[in-house]
Amino acid sequence: MAAKIPVTVITGFLGSGKTTLIKKQLRNNQGKRIAVLVNEFGEIGIDGDLLRSCRVCDEDGKEITPNIVELTNGCLCCTVQEEFLPTMQELLKIRDRIDCILIETSGLALPKPLIQAFRWQEIRNGATVDGVIAVVDCEAVASGKLVGDLDAVNAQRQLDPNLDHETPIEELFEDQLACADLVLLTKTDLVDVDAQNKVHSWLKQELREGVKVIACDEGNINPEILLGFNAAVEDDLDARPSHHDTEEDHDHDDDINSIDIITDRTFEPSQLLASLKLAIADQEIYRIKGFVNVPNKPMRMVLQGVGDRLETSYDRLWAKDEARQTRLVFIGQGLVRSQIEAALSL
Repeated sequence: MAAKIPVTVITGFLGSGKTTLIKKQLRNNQGKRIAVLVNEFGEIGIDGDLLRSCRVCDEDGKEITPNIVELTNGCLCCTVQEEFLPTMQELLKIRDRIDCILIETSGLALPKPLIQAFRWQEIRNGATVDGVIAVVDCEAVASGKLVGDLDAVNAQRQLDPNLDHETPIEELFEDQLACADLVLLTKTDLVDVDAQNKVHSWLKQELREGVKVIACDEGNINPEILLGFNAAVEDDLDARPSHHDTEEDHDHDDDINSIDIITDRTFEPSQLLASLKLAIADQEIYRIKGFVNVPNKPMRMVLQGVGDRLETSYDRLWAKDEARQTRLVFIGQGLVRSQIEAALSL
């Protein structure tokens, strides 16, 4: 019988850099056969598409596409009974062809309820949680906010039924740190050395003894550091106390919704960003992500937005058989499609 598959759980607030980290791991997979479970809110699997585009080649130049399983029906913690279990069961059927699994939780999911699922008999004989990685936004912590956009997190955490909706954001952050085997400090380039050192020192005081804090620029970190903890976390949960160990389930907040925009129209980046900033100021938009068709540009533009912070990059050439469409997902509170379309002049 094949050995248990080691599973690494990557947690952290939205915009902290989890997807970027996984992309870099896939590009630098060192020959490992990796299965990825990513979590989405919204009908368009933007994060999954980004991950799926991260193809690497072997020594003969043959393209390798990592085995990706994309969960698209909401928060992982609240769908674990409905979709996570059958997904894991399918992966365990082919575990002799998988070296490890990376699970990117949603930006608001607590790692502990997910890890508890690895105690289920259907999973525990075939997989083990190798370690939990907490990704922390250094700039946000240095500014005293803990997250890049506090309002966005306060609203979006309503989607996690394992949380008391009135729980202070500090407790949610502490729960993620309490479960971590390693903390990756991202966006360190946005703060000076003194601020980075202060954040590092503060985190060390909050973490269990032996948990390291490592600066991670743009997701660049050696896989040997990220993987191979052999922590069997599912059997070590008592040593990782949570504010929410005895919480009961809560209903989802129906006011939090997503709007998917798909259009053949092209957009000049500067004009699009200006329009989006006006829309963010006028509506309760917490997150924007997607791809943009830029006129006379052979490459696809990636757009990521948290709060009023918008970032763009170009990830690859448009494929010959691919529709050059602009596809954006807007996540927020009480969003109205007609208003967003008007802001984009659609």
